[in-house]
Amino acid sequence: MKRKILLGEVPQELAELKEISTPVAEVDKETKQLVADMFDSMHGNNGIGLSAPQLGVLQRIIVGEYPEAKPAVLRLVLINPKITWTSKKEVAEEEGCLSFPNLYGMVKRPEKIKYRGLDENGKQIEGKAKGLLARIIQHEYDHLDGVLFIDKAEGNLYTYERADAKTL
Repeated sequence: MKRKILLGEVPQELAELKEISTPVAEVDKETKQLVADMFDSMHGNNGIGLSAPQLGVLQRIIVGEYPEAKPAVLRLVLINPKITWTSKKEVAEEEGCLSFPNLYGMVKRPEKIKYRGLDENGKQIEGKAKGLLARIIQHEYDHLDGVLFIDKAEGNLYTYERADAKTL
């Protein structure tokens, strides 16, 4: 089920987006439904990543998917994620956010990361990511700690409507 995504331009919703999420105690039926709703909400808004706090749920869950990317970013679910390592090399790329429609900025992030967490069945997973997948994970991970891309953007933020309409 597609849910409403909190918007940063609404003061009450911005305050919610800046809150810190709590770990998921148990991956249960409600957790699995939330993950399904997150994908529905992300797809319904042409996104490539989403965090549970963006739906007003202060739980440490992120999802991502961008099959058109090279290499493809396929269905990613991370519950209680941890970024365990980041490369020294950082890359500045344009980022946007479903909570800030049509707003973009340049954000510098580590090019490569290692991560771990639980999948949607509660199994421990570990992985490495680089490029777009690393960026998606880091962007959504920040949301879990109440950190927004606008807090990290270098230089001015800018607006435009993207032709591909895909955003984090």
